Amino acid sequence: MAKQSIFGRIAQLTKANINSLLDQAEDPGKMLDQMVRDYTVSISEAESAVAQTIGNLRMLQDDRAEDLAEATNWGNKALAASRKADEFRAAGREGDAAKFDNLAKVAIERQIASEKEASSVEPTIVSQEEVVERLKTGLNQMKGKLGELSRKRDELVARSRNAEAQNRMHEAIKSVGILDATSEVSRFEEKIRREEAKVRGANELAASSLDAQFEALEDLGEQTEVEARLALLKAGRAGAIGS
Repeated sequence: MAKQSIFGRIAQLTKANINSLLDQAEDPGKMLDQMVRDYTVSISEAESAVAQTIGNLRMLQDDRAEDLAEATNWGNKALAASRKADEFRAAGREGDAAKFDNLAKVAIERQIASEKEASSVEPTIVSQEEVVERLKTGLNQMKGKLGELSRKRDELVARSRNAEAQNRMHEAIKSVGILDATSEVSRFEEKIRREEAKVRGANELAASSLDAQFEALEDLGEQTEVEARLALLKAGRAGAIGS
């Protein structure tokens, strides 16, 4: 993937408004999972692009450093040749002096060429340094976005689980029906009341039956006394007849 392409993708992802996207999503959870996957892949690609760009930059910087070193080296050779020429000239050896002056000129030419080589890559190095910094910044922003996405996903999962737990609790309360007059508890209470009423009725019935039995006994006693007196009467009359 080209640097410009990955840079554009980084810019697009770092500018994404996560909250706005979630508000428009039918399933925020699935969207967050997909975004986490996309960001993870993009970060991996961006890291490769940044690494490659940094590598290219370091090669250019090494080439420039080598050219500058060469320029310094040729400059030192030019200085050495020039001094040697001056020594020969001072000694009256003009031929040798001219020879070393020519060597100094050749060294200076190569020094200039090396300096030009170093200068020619300078704009490219500056441009690459800017690209690297922008890519690094975008990469860090993407990592920050990925952390934000992960936190959002965890928050959403926690809220979903909490809502699910509350729904289960409400369903449980609803099924128990503690506040419902027609609930199982109320019906069970009503059943107990009916059983208690039945026991009370049986007790009253039993009490009524005993009262009737005692009344029967009292009536029987009265009848017995009547019979006894009648027997006495008859016995007395019989005595009277016999006398």
